[in-house]
Amino acid sequence: MLLVAIAFVVLLVIGMPVAFAIGISGALFFVMHPELPFTIPIQNTVSQTQNFALLAIPLFILAGNLMNKSGITDELLNLAAVLAGRLKGGLAQVSLVLSGLMGGVSGSAIADAAMQSRMLGEAMMKRGFTKGFTAGVLSFSSVLTPIIPPGIGFIIYGTIGQVSIGRLFAAGFVPALLLWAALSFAISYTARKRGYAPERTTRPSLGEVGGALRGGVWAILFPVFLLVGLRMGVFTPSEIGAFAVIYAVAIGLLIYRKLNRGNFIEAMEGSLSDVGSVMFLIALSAIFSYGIVLERVPEVIAEGMLGVSENLNVIMIMILAFVLVAGLFIDGTVLIIMLTPIFLPLIRDLYGDPVHFGLVFILAATIGNFTPPVGAAMYAVCSILRCPIGDYTRESIPFLIAVSVVALFLVFVPELVLLVPNAIFGGR
Repeated sequence: MLLVAIAFVVLLVIGMPVAFAIGISGALFFVMHPELPFTIPIQNTVSQTQNFALLAIPLFILAGNLMNKSGITDELLNLAAVLAGRLKGGLAQVSLVLSGLMGGVSGSAIADAAMQSRMLGEAMMKRGFTKGFTAGVLSFSSVLTPIIPPGIGFIIYGTIGQVSIGRLFAAGFVPALLLWAALSFAISYTARKRGYAPERTTRPSLGEVGGALRGGVWAILFPVFLLVGLRMGVFTPSEIGAFAVIYAVAIGLLIYRKLNRGNFIEAMEGSLSDVGSVMFLIALSAIFSYGIVLERVPEVIAEGMLGVSENLNVIMIMILAFVLVAGLFIDGTVLIIMLTPIFLPLIRDLYGDPVHFGLVFILAATIGNFTPPVGAAMYAVCSILRCPIGDYTRESIPFLIAVSVVALFLVFVPELVLLVPNAIFGGR
């Protein structure tokens, strides 16, 4: 298995697309074990896509793209400007609030970072923000997006680990508030040092707040509808994905009336590309996962960690550190797919809560999207803003520290993660 891991790393280093790197290195395992039928990787690849719960992924991706084309994004931007315009940092704080509001729309940190860079990037630089600071804010603020339902990472983790997706969705709200507070503090600290002015100097009137809320209420209610539908047993996770698509179309056609034939076709084309890349990655990961299970890699890693400590918090910190380092080189979605079967059994053996662990694990994996050398959100933002990676890296350090501190804090206070799931779905 060591040779397979080395092959995977080498393929990534030479620029091989991640899905192919996983599939080819996984196939190498079967070449090294000729006693195994070579029909197994083919069967595993096909059967991996037959999991009914995974149907939620393409449906939520389509719903997110439809919502972005329906006019919801513009309404949320207006709401964010009203709510955060007076905070130190101006548009930087607006970007942070917008990411939180967008959590129930796109579900993807990369999509959110790219969208906000096009909407706010140039305006932020015109107000005197440096390119590095602008890129860092727009990138790291999107860490809120996958933590608020319906995050795609929750669906993948829940499906692979047989964890309640409804409880995972509910677990994201309190951590998202903590992340917002930590990043807002980091922005305010930098803004004070550099003299970045607020976007507005007067308090918004009740009329302004009411108007902005009316415009954004349909997007804000979306994650609420998801959780209520799951809690009441009206929908399964897959069925609620279909509801999300219908909801997005209805909002675009009947409420905002901005969804037309052209926008609909663009949303469908974008969804086909997004779904293809994600599902191809999930399918080929089955080849790699087979070798991991057969070689008892989870058991070996568990024994190694338990040799250091049997304390649940210590083990979770070790896993958190490992995922943060691995995220420097491997995409967050890949980490969730590859590491869930390895680490989740260990957490269960130590009587840890899989929802608590899942939230911390997904947050740590998501951070990899914002760090060099392979952060997808980082590259999306820097390419749009034409920002040098060095400037981005230097000015993003306060944001990296802020989100890492929150992740570490959540390890020791599982009650904050489980507060909303237990209130909605009851205790374990």
